[in-house]
Amino acid sequence: MRPSCLFILFAVLWLFQSPLQGQQAYLRQALADYVSDKPAQIGVALIVEGRDTVCVNDSCRYPLMSVFKLHQALAVAHGLRVRGWTLDTPVCIRQEDLKPDTYSPLRDKYPEGGVTLRVRDLLSYTLQWSDNNACDILFDRICGVEETERYMHELGIVPLAIVADEAEMHRSLGRCYDNWSTPLAVARLLEMLFTHPVFADGAEEGFIRKMLLECETGKERLAAPLEGTGTAIGHKTGTGDQNVRGEWIGVNDAGFIRLPDGRHYTLVVLVKDSRATMEETCRYMADISSIVLRALTGGEKTGRSGI
Repeated sequence: MRPSCLFILFAVLWLFQSPLQGQQAYLRQALADYVSDKPAQIGVALIVEGRDTVCVNDSCRYPLMSVFKLHQALAVAHGLRVRGWTLDTPVCIRQEDLKPDTYSPLRDKYPEGGVTLRVRDLLSYTLQWSDNNACDILFDRICGVEETERYMHELGIVPLAIVADEAEMHRSLGRCYDNWSTPLAVARLLEMLFTHPVFADGAEEGFIRKMLLECETGKERLAAPLEGTGTAIGHKTGTGDQNVRGEWIGVNDAGFIRLPDGRHYTLVVLVKDSRATMEETCRYMADISSIVLRALTGGEKTGRSGI
């Protein structure tokens, strides 16, 4: 091929590839610049339309906190099918199941126990309210911690470790670091849930998607800049206690976001060992969400077309 033909070929390839690469590079730099001076380890993963990926600080092990209740919910869905059970399978809630020293709207509603709830009721408590007692009841009666981790690995969700339940993490804060993953691995799981054909017809997975879309926690995080824009978000938050150094162990949000024009993206922000206040740490996530939203909808002048 003559040099002039090669030049034309490379020029054509540049015209088709540079908008995508330019937008990715812009977002990666903008996000890296934003998190660089924050008093915390902040990891970000963005997947746009299921293919274009931007990651910042993705190689660190981030404590999942209650984000792992998303992983648990999918393992529960799988466990129900394996056992021939359904979302309406009854579960007896005993008083001893309702630990008094942990976050639990379930316990607040039924302090004496002695009630029977369906699996779907317990999942609504874990996914919408991050209920710790409901989480451990599901681990005990439907799908254990080891089974949950094994199923995630079978789906190809790595790197990931889920080895402790809520009671264990409460007894020893150091155990919070043992349930960990990376922003991109969490983003890939959300992508699978909302877009993968294997999950499309599953009643259980459809219920999980609905619960995430109706999530009541973390509205000041990824969802904050989306309010009033006609944008839908299905997300799962996670919030830890402070460690012995006074740092917030993990403050997280993982969301699947659909824009009014039908485009979608997955954004995961995991924050480890934050020395900022809880309010400031949540604002970091809202700011990151705003940076991404502006870039993808033309609200930020990037000199490039959409990703």
